[in-house]
Amino acid sequence: MQKNSTKIRIRYGETDQMGVVHHGNYAHFFEVGRTEWLRNLGTSYKQLEKSGIMLPVVSLQANFKKSAFYDEIITINTYIKKIPSVKIEFDYEITNKENEILCTGNTILVFVNATTMKPTRCPEFILDKLKEVNLKC
Repeated sequence: MQKNSTKIRIRYGETDQMGVVHHGNYAHFFEVGRTEWLRNLGTSYKQLEKSGIMLPVVSLQANFKKSAFYDEIITINTYIKKIPSVKIEFDYEITNKENEILCTGNTILVFVNATTMKPTRCPEFILDKLKEVNLKC
């Protein structure tokens, strides 16, 4: 399992009048987690796009356990459990500073050729980087 953890502070605009994070923001938190997971692996969305690969989300699921609040620091733990093929699947666990689980989630993204807009296999440079970090799935 390849894991990355990212800490962010909840901004005022991400909350409702009661200071509770609006549920729609969790999709953004998952995106932050994915972006930083790729960066930690040694690549980026920007590099993928320059290589002609797009990575649209085809499935998003979230399970809310507890509320997150304005000005709280949360940790977005992002994992993959299997080697990507045409798709890559991320799991998430968002926790507060007490390490309480606030939300769990999952997204599935598909590697798409930017020219043909057809699904394609995971780029070799990502598979090579996963081998470098010795991903065990």
